[in-house]
Amino acid sequence: MTDFAATKAMFDLPQGVIYLDGNSLGPLPKAAPARLDRMMRKEWGEMLITGWNKAGWMAQPMELGDRVGKLIGAEPGHVTMGDTLSIKVYQALASALELQSDRKVVLSDNGNFPSDLYMAEGLLRTLGPEYELRVVDPEAVEENITEDIAVLMITEVDYRTGRKHNMAALTAKAHAVGALTVWDLAHSAGALPVEVAGAGADFAVGCTYKYLNGGPGAPAFIYVAPRHAGRAVPALSGWLGHKAPFAFDLSYRPGTGVERMRVGTPPVLQLTALETAMDIWDMADMADVRARSIALTEQFIAGIEAACPELELASPRDAEARGSQVSFRFVEGYAAMQALIARGVIGDFRAPDIMRFGFTPLYIDEADVSAAISIISDVMTNKEWDRAEYKVRAAVT
Repeated sequence: MTDFAATKAMFDLPQGVIYLDGNSLGPLPKAAPARLDRMMRKEWGEMLITGWNKAGWMAQPMELGDRVGKLIGAEPGHVTMGDTLSIKVYQALASALELQSDRKVVLSDNGNFPSDLYMAEGLLRTLGPEYELRVVDPEAVEENITEDIAVLMITEVDYRTGRKHNMAALTAKAHAVGALTVWDLAHSAGALPVEVAGAGADFAVGCTYKYLNGGPGAPAFIYVAPRHAGRAVPALSGWLGHKAPFAFDLSYRPGTGVERMRVGTPPVLQLTALETAMDIWDMADMADVRARSIALTEQFIAGIEAACPELELASPRDAEARGSQVSFRFVEGYAAMQALIARGVIGDFRAPDIMRFGFTPLYIDEADVSAAISIISDVMTNKEWDRAEYKVRAAVT
């Protein structure tokens, strides 16, 4: 059984704050500052460029890829780290489309994260006017998986509402009509059990700064199923995806398996911070995390609905149909969230009217949820949100 009191003690959580925004940015692992200081002084400072070999910097993307891979049910050696999530979306989609050269349609849904759709739009525009991005309602995805679809590109858990797609069922339907799948796990990895291999996913991508607690700007990951790893051609053929980077060939030769999906120089500082977060994840069992997540979100929904009738549940009521977040609609949602943050309950806002709360059992417990409900009730009952300063939009919401 996972000792959640022990995992909570591993995070540097500010006094007086109930942090319900780990679905946007995870908090700081206590071990990270000292580990980064040691890396900078002993490795970067003393080893200088020899750290690429002596300190193992060059191996970090694959080594950490395997550690992340355990949380998403990937086969060893089929996940690598680096670059941003948008870059990895582009890579995965481009490779999948090249494997499907006789088809031109990418199917997605309007609950997908907009950046994924933007990357698809840009890629398809480059490929030519015969390519189409077809976007439907989340509930209509399955019925729109038809024989003209090349790639199904879906975010497993909706970033706004927390609605969860059935990866195994949709992947099976896609394969039945000859389509491939690209799954975005940004709101899944570390939030709930994921089985990319078991579900038959072709490609998967995700970030590490949310539930995985790797810090702002932490690198993304990409998974390529073994059956594609030796055939997928990366559209972004960077030098570290080359079979022999230090041969300095003038022409690209793809590396072995998923390593060919590496693009630029590994972000060593960020990967080092992520190592300390993964040490905490080594203490946790995903089945325990999921069970505790469901208990916390159920507690939160019941408490908020009883105390704040003006807030409308936007997340699925069925716990099995949502990820590890709960969203409520409120016409003054932005202002209300700012009032909550001022009171020490940190969630976030997503346009046009979504108040979003993330639940990470590694550091959130029942007492935190009870305290959050009490503060939210007070803010809403007394209309603390109805102040001019809370209605001024900041750059990040």
